Amino acid sequence: MEQWYATGKRKTAVARVFLRPGKGEITVNGKTPKEYFYTDSNTMKLDAPLNITKTKGKFSILVTVCGGGICAQAEAVRHGISRALVTYNPEMRPALKKEGFLRRDERMKERKKYGLKSARARFQFSKR
Repeated sequence: MEQWYATGKRKTAVARVFLRPGKGEITVNGKTPKEYFYTDSNTMKLDAPLNITKTKGKFSILVTVCGGGICAQAEAVRHGISRALVTYNPEMRPALKKEGFLRRDERMKERKKYGLKSARARFQFSKR
C-alpha cells in the first residue's frame, strides 16, 4: 500500500502523520478530529494545508500525536500534514511555504532558573 510519512512538531508535541490514498477521513489517536480536539479552531488547523493544496477528500490521514497540549498538538499535526504533502508532491511546497506551514515553530517554554521563582520572575524583595 502506498503511503507518505512525515513528522510534525510544535512545543513538546510530536505528531506522526501517514497520508494514504482514500476518501478524506482523518483519524487522530483512533478518534475523529472533532472528538479529539473538540474545538472548531483546532480542527480547522488540520484542514488548512489540505484546503490550500486543494487535496481535501483525496487522502485518508492517520495521525498519532503525543506530548504538549491540545492546541500545540493541532499545530504539530498541521506541520506533519504539510510535510507529508510535500513528500507526496514537491510542487505543493511554494504554496505551503508561503502560508508558513512548513516552518517548525520553535517557540518553547523557557526553563526555570535556579534562585528564581520561574524563568524570569523573582521572589519578592524585602528590604527589612
